[in-house]
Formats: sequence, C-alpha cells, structure tokens
Amino acid sequence: MKIEQIYTGCLAQGAYYIVSEGEAVVIDPLREVEPYLHKAQKDGAEIKYVLETHFHADFVSGHLDLSRKTGAPIVYGPNANPDFDAHIAKDGEVLQVGKMSIKVLHTPGHTMESTCYLLRDEHGKDIALFSGDTLFIGDVGRPDLAQKAAHMTQEQLAETLFDSLRNKIMPLSDHITVYPAHGAGSACGKNMSKETSDSLGHQKQVNYALRADMTKAEFVQEVTDGLMPPPAYFPLNVAMNKQGYDSIDEVMQRGSQPLSPRAFEAAANETNALLLDTRAPQTFAKGFIPNSINIGLDGSFAPWVGAMIPDVKQQILLITEPDRASETVMRLARVGYDHCIGYLEGGFDAWKEEGREVDQIESISAEALADRMASGNAENILDVRKPGEFDAEHLPEAETAPLDFLNDSMLLIDRKKTYHVHCAGGYRSMIFISALRARGYNNLIDVAGGFAAMKKSGLFQTTEFVCSGK
Repeated sequence: MKIEQIYTGCLAQGAYYIVSEGEAVVIDPLREVEPYLHKAQKDGAEIKYVLETHFHADFVSGHLDLSRKTGAPIVYGPNANPDFDAHIAKDGEVLQVGKMSIKVLHTPGHTMESTCYLLRDEHGKDIALFSGDTLFIGDVGRPDLAQKAAHMTQEQLAETLFDSLRNKIMPLSDHITVYPAHGAGSACGKNMSKETSDSLGHQKQVNYALRADMTKAEFVQEVTDGLMPPPAYFPLNVAMNKQGYDSIDEVMQRGSQPLSPRAFEAAANETNALLLDTRAPQTFAKGFIPNSINIGLDGSFAPWVGAMIPDVKQQILLITEPDRASETVMRLARVGYDHCIGYLEGGFDAWKEEGREVDQIESISAEALADRMASGNAENILDVRKPGEFDAEHLPEAETAPLDFLNDSMLLIDRKKTYHVHCAGGYRSMIFISALRARGYNNLIDVAGGFAAMKKSGLFQTTEFVCSGK
C-alpha cells in the first residue's frame, strides 16, 4: 500500500493518490489529471474510484475528466446531488481497493455532503483519515459557505459540524494520520497550520476546535468568530463542480493560442477580454500594455484571480513570461477561468519592439519613501494588506485600504491626490495599483518590497505589534 499526498502550494490544496495490489484511488483531484494517470501507469495500477469529499468552492476538481479517461466512478457521500453520473455512497459504506478498504464517514457541517474517508489496511486496522474540509490541521472547515444550498444559518451548520467531529472523528484512534484537503493560505478555514498532515491524537491536543471540554455553544462561537467574507468566485466553482464543465483538453487548446501583437490588439478591441499580465510585479511596473491588470504567476495567483475577476466566464487575453502561457492557462482553469482566448506571442517585448503604446507605474524603495515622508512629500499612504495584518502592525500615518475589498477601498481615494501604496511584500500592491490604473486612477505610487522592506530598513516608526489571530 502506498499513500501519496500531492500538495499544490498556490492553492494550499492536497490531493491524494493511494494504490494497493494494482488498484488505485484518487481523492479530490486537481483539474489537470495527467499526473494521476502517469502515476497509475507507472505503478501498473487501475484507478478504481475517484473520491470527492464535497463540492469544492476554491478550485475546480478534475473528477469529471479523470472519470472520463479511466472509467472510474466518481464517489460522493450522502446528500450530494450532482448533475452527472456518480455513486452516492451511504454512511458507513466500505469500498474495497486492493488489499485495503475505505470506509465512508458522512461528516456534514462544512457542507451537507461533506464526507471523510477512513483508510484501513488488509487487517482492518485504521491507518489514515482523508478529512476533506471537515478537519484541517489546526482548524476545521468554515460553516458559512453552504448556507444558501443547505437553507441553514452558519450557526446551524456549525452545530452540525460539532456533532460530526464529536460523533464520527474524535472517537477514532489517536494514531491515525489526518490528511486534509487544505493547509495554511486557503480561504476554506481561518487558522490552518503550515503542516499538511498530523496524527489525530496530536490534533486532539492542539486544535482549538477539538477540545474535549468544549461545549457546542463555545464551538459555534469560536468557529464563526472572525470569518472573512468568502471570495466571490467560490459559489461559481461549486456550480462547476456540481454541474460539469468543459474538458481540460478543450480549455488548454482554446487558451494556448499564440497571437501576434497585431492579432492581440485586434482581439482586445473586438472582445470584452480582460488583459491579464502575469509577470513579476516589478517587471510589470517598468512597462506594460495600457489597461492590463497584473497578478503575478509566482505568488498566490489563483486565489487572487478569483478575488479580482468576478465572472469565471470572463474572456481573458494573457501577457506572460516566455514559455509560461500554457502553465498560466492551466492555473486559471484550476479555479474555473476557462475562457482564455490566447496569449501575446513573444510577450511584452514583442509588443514594445513594434512601437506600440506602453504604460509604467512609479515604484520607489522603502528608503525613498522615508525620505519623502521626512520632507512632507508623502502625506497619503495606503496599506492594502488584510485588516488583520493592518491591526497587528502598521505605519501610524497609513490608512487601511484592503485589496480584498477593492471597490470599498476605491472610495477612499481622491483622483487628484498622490498616494503611496504598499502591502506586505509588493505582490498585492501591484495588483491594487494596476486594477485602479485601468479605471483611471493615475496617481498611485508603489512601494517596492512593502511593509517587510520598511521594517528591514529601520527607518519607520510602526504601531506596537499585536497578535490579531485572524
């Protein structure tokens, strides 16, 4: 028996490949299914089941493509009602895979179909729990995402989750390994650990939501406290996972069309396509196509695409680093953005070499900002980090304008004034500035390296650090 966790850092997502005696299962696969097919081929194994812990909100699963290519049935737990053929397992049902078995544990609360899978060896000994979004390392799944579908309040869902944890998971043996669907950085929880697996016994000791003496009322209060609004794309991804989607092969073919600068410009003029530039923030600042938005590929790309682009059906034209167009199309598809219609062949350099119009964003160092502040030339400072980050520590002169709430933050800005914008490290500030520049806000200056660079310089007074816990 072999258990392999396939962790994707930019989504903070864990998929799982398990094989025994020539039979394999894949749990919560990502959109690109070729890696699972290659693993099975290498092991001489047949993929017998595609197991889904729930209808995911933060990414589009590869369940449909993997099932089409292998013939393996898609398995959900009770209460799931997808618009495609699937095996809806009963609570307590056992699936045989090689010499191992997998017991279905229905654990509603995060969603009403949420299900964990308990892996047992050939002797019937419990080995591992694939806990989906029910139990994370250091946290549990947020109970507010499924309110509309379940016709329940977040408090009622939290009560349901409390019962699932106490009745189905906490009675299990302390020695089993917990393998969740997400780790730190995912918006599916609020307090997840950087670790991506742990023993259940240790989680019972350190996970606030598993305290043995915790009342249901205490659980509801603590689990619902401090929840940030979910990203707008979450319900759209749920719909795709439940209703179906285009084959990833079609999406890749459609999006990976090279366009000359002339063809790219024509496509931009003839469609409502968004111009998405995925180069590094400082590279983007030095020159970019007017009205393009920067979301760097080498960062939390997929979640910020989901936060910044409200419609997954939005047509997209790409400007990328050389040889990264296909990677970008795939990473867009992971979160449901299937309507990329091509990329700029030769990248920004090709555009610039033809003498076409370009734009720039002023970006200054932390030291230069300190000089401007000392001389009274930097009166307006915007901190675009999350509210919890700002509350923990910030420049006294700064005003909070979170990127997460861009439309609200725009209301703070006077187009006639100049603002110096920073985040934690320079990634989010460029998203913020580029998005507003495309809307006609031209007096925004980036602070390269963000708050981290300011702290490192030793030139800035900051508020006293407070651990916000959020």
